[in-house]
Amino acid sequence: MQLVETTERQPQENFRRMGPAARLFGKLKAAVLSVVHGSLATKLSCCFMGVGQIMRKQYVKGILYALLEVLFILFMVFFGGSYMAKLLFSGHLGTVQETEQVWNEELDRYVSIPGENSMLILLYGVVALVMCVLFVLAWGMNVKGSVMNDRLLAEGKPVNTFKQDCALYINRKFYVTLLAVPLIGLTVFTVMPLIFMILIAFTNYDYQHLPPSKLFDWVGFANFANLFSLADGTGFLKVFLLILAWTVIWAFVATFSNYFLGIILAKMINRKRTKLKRLWRTMFVIAIAIPQFITLLLMSKILDGDGIVNKILGVTVYWLGDTKYWSLLPRLTIIFVNMWIGIPYTMLMTTGILMNIPQDMLEAARLEGANAWQIFTKIEMPYIFHVTTPYLITQFVGNINNFNVIWLLTGGGPGDNLHYGVGNSQSTDLLVTWLYRMTTDTNVQYGMASVIGIAVFVLCGFVSLITYNKSKAVKNEEDFQ
Repeated sequence: MQLVETTERQPQENFRRMGPAARLFGKLKAAVLSVVHGSLATKLSCCFMGVGQIMRKQYVKGILYALLEVLFILFMVFFGGSYMAKLLFSGHLGTVQETEQVWNEELDRYVSIPGENSMLILLYGVVALVMCVLFVLAWGMNVKGSVMNDRLLAEGKPVNTFKQDCALYINRKFYVTLLAVPLIGLTVFTVMPLIFMILIAFTNYDYQHLPPSKLFDWVGFANFANLFSLADGTGFLKVFLLILAWTVIWAFVATFSNYFLGIILAKMINRKRTKLKRLWRTMFVIAIAIPQFITLLLMSKILDGDGIVNKILGVTVYWLGDTKYWSLLPRLTIIFVNMWIGIPYTMLMTTGILMNIPQDMLEAARLEGANAWQIFTKIEMPYIFHVTTPYLITQFVGNINNFNVIWLLTGGGPGDNLHYGVGNSQSTDLLVTWLYRMTTDTNVQYGMASVIGIAVFVLCGFVSLITYNKSKAVKNEEDFQ
C-alpha cells in the first residue's frame, strides 16, 4: 500500500519541482492530447462552442456557449474587428483627419468623408482585445467541460445537469460566484483603463494632437526617452528627479510622523492616570468625522497671506506661498496640516491594539523588573508594529498618491520658483499632482502624463510588494497569535 501511494505521488512531486514555463507547457500538452484523443463531441466543440455539451444533453449550457460565440462573432464583424485591426496591423491610429471633401466621379460632386478619431481607435481596440482574451477563456472552459464529460462517461458516470452545475456554484464553489462580479468590475474599471493608459504612453497625444480635430500616432519609446532627457526646455529628467525626491520625502515623513505621534497620543490617553479618556477620544473622533476636503480648504484659508493666523500674529507670512529655500515653509506647513488630519486615525487604531495586548504578558514583564520604557519598546511597540505593518505600507503608498492634501492646500504651488518649467510643474507637486496638471492645463501632454503614471505605478508596486513580503508580519505570522 505504501509503495502504491509513493508511486502515485511521484509524478505530482516532479510536476511541482518544474519551473513555471515547464508547468505551463506540460498543461498545454496535456490539454492538446486530451482533445486529440477525445470524442467527436470534444473535437467539434473546438470549432463550435456548446456542441460538446448539447451532444451530452446539457442543452442549457450548450446553448449559452453557442450564443456567446455568435455574439462574439457579431461584435468582431460589425464593430470590434475593424478597430482591433487598425490598432494592431495598420501601424497608425488613423489617416483621415477631420471631415474631408472628396470628389466623387460617379456623383459628379464633392462627398464628405468623416474623419477618424485616434482616441476611439485606441479605446475600442483595447476593448476588442480584452473581449478576445475573455472569449478565449470562455472557449477554453467550453473545451475543458467537454473533456471532463469524456472522462465521466469513460468511468461510467453520468454528466452533470444544468441544475447540478447551478447547485455546485451555489454550494461548494460559491466563492467563484461571489468573485465573478468583482472580477468583471476589476476588468472593466481597472485592467482596461490600465492597458489604455500604458498604450497612451507610446503615442504623441498632446495639445497639438487632440482628437477629433487632430490625429495622434505611435511614437514608440520617445516619451520614455524624453523622461530621461536633460535637453533644455524639453528634457524631463531634472524635473522628474526633483519631484520624485519630494514625493518620497513627503510620503516617508507624512507616514511615520502620523504613525509614531498617533501611537504616543494613544499611549497618553490610555495611561491609568489620564482622566476623561472618553472625552479625549471623542474629540479626536470628531476631528476625523469632518470631511477631509473641508478641513483642508479651511486650513488653506486660515494659512493664507490674509488669513486668521497672520491676523492674530500681526505679521504677513506666506505659509503656503513662500518661495524661499526651495519652498521649504509651504512644504513644512503641508506636513503639519497632514499631521492634524492623520494622527487621530492612528490613535484610534493603536488604542484598539493596545487594549488587546495580553495583560499577563505585561504583568510578567513588570514582575521581572521591567520599567515603562522597556515594556513599551520590547513588548508593546513590537506588537503594534507586527499588527500594523500592512497598514503602514498602505499609508506610505497612499501618501505617494495623496492628491487631496497637496492640491487643496497649495494646488502644487507656489509657482515655478525652482525653474521647473517642463510639464507645467510647480514646487510642491507630487508625481500624482504633476500628472494631473499635465492633463488639465492648456498645454496638455497626455503621452508624458501616461509615462509619469507608469512610473508611479512601478514605484507603488515595488514598495508594496517588496516591503510587505520582507516584513516580519508575513515571515513570522504566528509570533503574536
